[in-house]
Amino acid sequence: MNIRRDRALVLLGQCRGDEIWSVQHCIDQGVPSMLIDKLSDAFESGYRSDTQTIYENGEMTNQYHGVRDLDLAIELAKSLGIDTESLGLEFKGKCSAVQVIKEAVMDQ
Repeated sequence: MNIRRDRALVLLGQCRGDEIWSVQHCIDQGVPSMLIDKLSDAFESGYRSDTQTIYENGEMTNQYHGVRDLDLAIELAKSLGIDTESLGLEFKGKCSAVQVIKEAVMDQ
């Protein structure tokens, strides 16, 4: 995937780890269409805990089509030359994983 470094850094800076970006938001922010196609999916809410529930405009929703910002952060890091597999992301929470990615990019 070809994305300019400055654009990738801006997008990575917007990632938190616990959000799902709508396809339209991705387009508006300049996420390459190839990446949107690769990462977009329909996500379902889980209701056992608030962290599993998807909200849209402050209201709970059963399903939401979009791109998880954690997945976007991982792909952006790869495009910036970061070996994400060596970061141990699978052992971290979503927000912590994005923070680790951001730190790895800044330490590059």
